[in-house]
Amino acid sequence: MRESRQKALLHYKVYHLSPQAEWVVFIHGAGGSLITWKYQVEAFKPFFNLLLIDLRDHGQSKNIEPAYKNYNFDIVTDDVIRVIDHLGVKRAHFMSLSLGSVILQKLDEERPDLIDKMVMAGGVFRATFAIRFFVHSAKFLSYFLPYRVMYNVFSWIVLPRRNHRQARRLFRLQSQKLSSREYLKWVGLYKDFFRLLRRFFNRKLEKLSLVVMGEQDHVFNKAAHRFVSQHQKARMAVIDKCGHVCNIEQHERFNQMVLAFLLGEEEGRVGG
Repeated sequence: MRESRQKALLHYKVYHLSPQAEWVVFIHGAGGSLITWKYQVEAFKPFFNLLLIDLRDHGQSKNIEPAYKNYNFDIVTDDVIRVIDHLGVKRAHFMSLSLGSVILQKLDEERPDLIDKMVMAGGVFRATFAIRFFVHSAKFLSYFLPYRVMYNVFSWIVLPRRNHRQARRLFRLQSQKLSSREYLKWVGLYKDFFRLLRRFFNRKLEKLSLVVMGEQDHVFNKAAHRFVSQHQKARMAVIDKCGHVCNIEQHERFNQMVLAFLLGEEEGRVGG
């Protein structure tokens, strides 16, 4: 059997417009990959240099060195920083999806010099009862059920409607690239995850930020609205008849909102 090569950097893809162009860095959520952003690439590359990253164990980011028995958000964030520093990117706008919003806020805490504007799509901002219940259930049931079963259950909880099926299908396909060992390491982030959510909810947000939520994102919507109402530099955009993975499900509307925000073409709050 051919032995897998160890890699020091996460897998990434760059779309380079020009040396003068601003950068946008994309951070997907748990169980995703850089394919999460397939509808954003064509829309954004005429305006920005793009950096898309596969998080550790996701997509093609396999066998990353150094290896760890357990993960925390310091490790996950440092992985992203190593890629950015390797490419010599000094400052960029950042776009995240779902759990990526926690990674992005951690990155802002560690390296605020890197970040210009922040976009958090389907952001996770509070450890609600529903989130805690699912995370603890996932940890417990991982001893009895294949992790793919848990991902399927989660996809139906978060994306239950007919119009969510494309996002649900992509989520399931990408999550299958995780091994059971890798899945358990990511589930093991839950203590650090809950701790960071508490801290970031009350931490002063210094960067101009856009939170984009689907109107049908019943698991995360209320916390997102509370987060935005608490932070003066945060703006809210809600997409009607749309679920959690709003950058896929209604990508044209999403791209329009986010480009207007990043290019400075809107004033005040961004509407739905």
